[in-house]
Amino acid sequence: MEASEAKAGIEAYGALTGRRSARIAALGALLSLAALFSLVVGSSSTGIMDVLRVGLDGVIFWELRVPRVIMGLLVGSGLAVGGAVTQAVLRNPLASPFTLGVASGAGFGAALGIVLAGAIAKWAVAGGAFSFALITALFILGVARMKSATPETLVLAGVAIMFLFSAGTSLLQFLGTEQQIQSIVFWSFGNLSRASWTDILIAAGMILPALPALFLRAWDLNLLLAGDEMAASLGVRVERLRLTALLLAALMTAGAICFTGVIGFIGLVGPHVARLMVGGDHRFLLPASALSGALLVLVSDCLGRTLFAPHMVPIGIVTAFLGVPFFFGLLMRRKREFW
Repeated sequence: MEASEAKAGIEAYGALTGRRSARIAALGALLSLAALFSLVVGSSSTGIMDVLRVGLDGVIFWELRVPRVIMGLLVGSGLAVGGAVTQAVLRNPLASPFTLGVASGAGFGAALGIVLAGAIAKWAVAGGAFSFALITALFILGVARMKSATPETLVLAGVAIMFLFSAGTSLLQFLGTEQQIQSIVFWSFGNLSRASWTDILIAAGMILPALPALFLRAWDLNLLLAGDEMAASLGVRVERLRLTALLLAALMTAGAICFTGVIGFIGLVGPHVARLMVGGDHRFLLPASALSGALLVLVSDCLGRTLFAPHMVPIGIVTAFLGVPFFFGLLMRRKREFW
């Protein structure tokens, strides 16, 4: 009887794994279709076959649309995986890297770059956003290390630093010129249209190496959901895992938004879409989150380019409209226990 039950359990687990893998493959196929559609959507009628042509359409395709799609893939996957990791280590389904104040730090850094170097100084803006995003993450992790890295400590530190940098950004807007204020506000909307091949290489260097590093810790993240004591009893170095995972999540978030501006709710919605499809096992959740986050970014970008064409709505506005109802849905459905 025990042997037959064990065999049935193994078969059921194999079937579950097969279903999860099939759903991840379906997400990948859907993402491929969305990427192809993004390449042909725009104010110009450039199609995929037009890349063989020489002239303006070729420039539009290779210098505007292809970088836009690739940056969208990088940004969506980085934000969503960062959100899934943050939710795991904080054991809070409503958490994301933005909860830790990383976005507020990046916004302040970008505003500081605009005020000091001017709106046209792209590298000063991107460098300021990246630097202050990492400074924010390192500060929060330093406080957590001194006070013991509990989820509650990290969340409270993130909320405090978020209000601090929001106040700093407001002060810069108050002191800035009209042009600087417009540039700060436009950057805060989030936009993929500014992406260049150089930007893509730098963002990829910050996002792509962190993905396999987190995928390899999937089992440890699963154990962490059971509680610190349980994870520690099974050999997980809880504090080191929490600090390392949050630092990598902050690095991916900084790389994702330093060139594009703040794109909200992807780090929250992307992991939950993936969780609905493949469950909470991080061996499947992390790759599914990368795919779903990238898909959400591309779909939002397509909507922003088509809803009010020929005017383009910044992607950060579209993701906010899509993410806020989902966020309130999570608040209403959340029970007292963690998922």
